[in-house]
Amino acid sequence: MAYRTILVHADNASNAATRFRLAAELASREEAHLVGAAMSGIPSFISSTDLFEGSGVLIADYARHVSKRVDQALALFDEVAAAAGAPSREQRRGDGDEYSGLCLQARYADLLVLGQANPDDRDEGGLLLDLPEHVILNSGRPVLMVPYAGQFPTLGERPLIAWNGSVEAVRAVTAAIPLLRRAGNVTVAMFNPEVGPDAHGEEPGADIAQYLARHGVKVEVMRSPTPIDVGNSILSLAATIGADLLVMGCYGHSRFREKMLGGATSTVLATMTLPVLMAH
Repeated sequence: MAYRTILVHADNASNAATRFRLAAELASREEAHLVGAAMSGIPSFISSTDLFEGSGVLIADYARHVSKRVDQALALFDEVAAAAGAPSREQRRGDGDEYSGLCLQARYADLLVLGQANPDDRDEGGLLLDLPEHVILNSGRPVLMVPYAGQFPTLGERPLIAWNGSVEAVRAVTAAIPLLRRAGNVTVAMFNPEVGPDAHGEEPGADIAQYLARHGVKVEVMRSPTPIDVGNSILSLAATIGADLLVMGCYGHSRFREKMLGGATSTVLATMTLPVLMAH
């Protein structure tokens, strides 16, 4: 189990360079192929037909503007990736929006690296606020989220797993194994674990610890009382133990609203202070 293709979103957000560096360093460490994907936001049916011929001048001006932004994003990606020593990399341009474009490109990658949405970037060609949650819920791939603020010199030396025994948490942990194997020690945190075969097992934490140990991962299990706010409690624990990576499931309730998230997931996405690997 290893990362062989890592996809990173290339845009003009304020945290783009930090995201590119983290993705490139990870690709170099894993000997993986790194893809920088930038989306123009122009649907192919607009650029290939005369449907909007009457406003062709405006469309042409807009196309030149977004093309320039894509060029800038990919140039920065290539510069940062080269400096970080990514041995195998490529630039990839796509038409259409980031929502569908990144979900499509993620099908052919082991891991997708995104930046946390920064509200202050919206007018500067940065991330759309609901892009991360959409991609996590719809791409079918694990996503490594990078906060929009801060520098992260290490990744995965001291991981924290937020474990609740759910399918989403299982997928996140499985996707993180290449990182967990390299860690000095991994903390598995459970908040108010339920004893029983349909919950955390007869001895909460023992099963996931044994599973990870068989992959060569050193594990420490922590049991915490029920917090009022699970999301903030997870982030508080991460800060307390000096974690440099959080691994957790992403919980969506699509039958109510396509992009509605569980409370802990929503809190972490909005206020994360360290890289977070999520899977749905």
